Amino acid sequence: MLFNSLEFLVFLPIVFLLYWFVFRTRKWQNLLVVVASYTFYGWWDWRFLFLIALTSICSFASGWLIEHYEGHRQRQRWVSAANIVLNLGILGVFKYYNFFVENLDALLRSLGWQLDCVTINILLPVGISFYTFQALSYTIDVYQKKLPATHDVVEFFAYISFFPQLVAGPIERATNLLPQFQRQRTFDYTQAVDGMRQMLWGFLKKLVIADNCATLVNEYWNQYDALPGMTLFLLGVLFTFQIYCDFSGYSDIAIGCARLFGFNLMRNFNFPYFSRSIPEFWRRWHISLTTWFRDYIYFPLGGSRCDKWKIIRNVYIVWAISGLWHGANWTFVCWGLFHATLLAIYNVFSINTKYEHVVAYGHYLPSIKEALQMALTFVLTIIGWIIFRAESMTQAAEYLTAMVRNKFFDPSLLYKKPYLLFGMALLAIEWLQRDKQHALQFSAIKPFNYRAVRWGIYFLIIMMISIYAGASQQFIYFQF
Repeated sequence: MLFNSLEFLVFLPIVFLLYWFVFRTRKWQNLLVVVASYTFYGWWDWRFLFLIALTSICSFASGWLIEHYEGHRQRQRWVSAANIVLNLGILGVFKYYNFFVENLDALLRSLGWQLDCVTINILLPVGISFYTFQALSYTIDVYQKKLPATHDVVEFFAYISFFPQLVAGPIERATNLLPQFQRQRTFDYTQAVDGMRQMLWGFLKKLVIADNCATLVNEYWNQYDALPGMTLFLLGVLFTFQIYCDFSGYSDIAIGCARLFGFNLMRNFNFPYFSRSIPEFWRRWHISLTTWFRDYIYFPLGGSRCDKWKIIRNVYIVWAISGLWHGANWTFVCWGLFHATLLAIYNVFSINTKYEHVVAYGHYLPSIKEALQMALTFVLTIIGWIIFRAESMTQAAEYLTAMVRNKFFDPSLLYKKPYLLFGMALLAIEWLQRDKQHALQFSAIKPFNYRAVRWGIYFLIIMMISIYAGASQQFIYFQF
């Protein structure tokens, strides 16, 4: 079931009314969340429900066994390792089996060996990377004694399958989300209203900007050899807007939707295109994933507590894995290594990236230095997204080469469609709200303390969606 579908517009109010007015106790609400989440997920393909149920059962059992073997650290380690291997094994089969088999076959053929490799025709379950990582975090956190194992199977199933963030995050930690299922929730009108504002902003980003940019990018992307360099660069900018508005739009809808039911999900985006460096960008983009890799891979490798060259080694390992997490294609791996190289450069030259405040804190405009830093970071990000969007590394290299080689000036894409202007307008609004949780989080100051002004903004956004909504596109991160 898609957020931007008629089915969801019917589904959400029904679940909301049942949740608050029929199932009023915590246990019944948790059970309703499980039923609603499995209905939501099974809408794509009911067979995938067995997979998420298996992940949930095994992870629940691992937590119980780790607690049962308290005082037997070796047994706890084996239980934890078994569940991690099982979950990663399921993910590997569904997502990476064909990739590794095909690359092994190509390698052996290049060495003159013939191997009859068998690939499998299998459909990738939606959101498998997200809920697998969420399940792994529970097992690891219980093993590390960061939280006690839960004995309530319903609340655990609700934690793994919570429908607002099930298929594209944020990737929640058990330490944050699971305790919220363990306590009674009460309806908070202010929280719910703010959640609806955040959902509305997310729908605007997805339907008006991301979907329209996708249409134009898909139309022109494969014509890179015949297009002027300026057009190719602008296509890169459009995809940069597309992937941000698509993914952060999903996160806004998910976080806002969760707030309707009394849950607070972690923030997943913090206006990343206002970053002054690549390290700062990755503290602001897909925060739930970058912090997951930081806590469960980077820190165990030694993090930043070792010498500079080992730090760089750790960065490359993490970002190679991060690239592979995004998909079974060398473009994703190279995209990860591209950012690892940029991060290594910042580290080698000890460039200050630990800013205490948002950019231009207390000012309307950035300084010249900040503006140049943001421009450089934005251009580097565009290059990375071109690699990310390409179908192969050959295409990525040819696209980037054509962007520099071909006749550079051709502004036709600027006036053919208004989507670049839409993206720039969105960034302008988010710039003014960059110290808030989301762009529609109004301050209690004039003119936003007037109800008529706020409702005028809501009406304007709804009109924008009704007039300019593009052809429906699946959320990009569903494929991951």
